[in-house]
Amino acid sequence: QVQLVESGGGSVQPGGSLRLSCAASESISTNAMAWYRQTPGSQRELVAGISSGGSGKYVESVQDRFTISRDNAKNMVYLQMNSLKPEDTAVYYCSVVTYFRGTYYPTTWGQGTQVTVSS
Repeated sequence: QVQLVESGGGSVQPGGSLRLSCAASESISTNAMAWYRQTPGSQRELVAGISSGGSGKYVESVQDRFTISRDNAKNMVYLQMNSLKPEDTAVYYCSVVTYFRGTYYPTTWGQGTQVTVSS
């Protein structure tokens, strides 16, 4: 089973930027991938997904601020986060997903990376 390792989290002021990375232990070139996030006491929620071909989809709250991308040659997935807001504070998780009829179904998780947006 593929293993995923996220990195790039940290603390940033509102309006700042961070780039999260997700390294896969084996090829993910044929897999759809996604980023999720979770805050204490809440369910994990989808942030963005990307097809094997590189087409991205976003939840409305991050549209035009976040960009998901991938480098299949390096088995990497990225999440560029700009104009960060305090409500973006969460643990961010990378996932291998199955995309079916407009819904992402996560199958494998990384360990997560903390993002904190605060002044």
